[in-house]
Amino acid sequence: QEKCMKKEKICRFILAVIGIFLVGTGVAFNAAAALGNDPVGIMYDGIRNALGLTGEQLGTASNIVNIILCVVVFFTGRHYVNIGTFIYIIPYGMIVDIGGRIYHLLFKVQTFPIQILGAVTGCLLLYTGVAMYITADIGLDPFTGVVMIIKDRLKKEYRSVKIGFDICCIVTGTLLGGNVGVITVITALSAGPVIQFIADQMKKIRRRYGAQLLE
Repeated sequence: QEKCMKKEKICRFILAVIGIFLVGTGVAFNAAAALGNDPVGIMYDGIRNALGLTGEQLGTASNIVNIILCVVVFFTGRHYVNIGTFIYIIPYGMIVDIGGRIYHLLFKVQTFPIQILGAVTGCLLLYTGVAMYITADIGLDPFTGVVMIIKDRLKKEYRSVKIGFDICCIVTGTLLGGNVGVITVITALSAGPVIQFIADQMKKIRRRYGAQLLE
């Protein structure tokens, strides 16, 4: 029994780490595609612009935003802060920077079809990464933590709160000078439902796998 529980904790940790990598890479892909940032990315980009940082310093801006939000989550919904929250914050900025380099290695020519491909890839990576991180359940990233706190207070579904929160991020990020575009609108409307769907499927798989471990 103890061995199975230990194995499950390791699996959850690995799931969270992969999720973090996918989220950071997805945000970087959306920024590099230049068709508009996703709601989270537009906040990072807005803060980056407001602080006078370069495009290559998006990772630094993301670290600043995440640390501020982590403090907010700690004081308003402490149960959502766990080891996974810190695992998310520490490497996240570096992952965003690496994701930007990966994008330019894969898509060396910025034609419109390539931009679309890069942005679609970025969205898929982002949605899957957030769903994996939620499923791992070892502490939420700061943005998801804020959404979950609002969800608990309003007693609404994740998808509904996520859409509202994303719209607030878009407005704030745009006012700060973040890059808004067609991808911004698409992700604002689709992120909540798609992430919830992927997370629900992953939870079913995890429950099935967990039951097999305990047999």
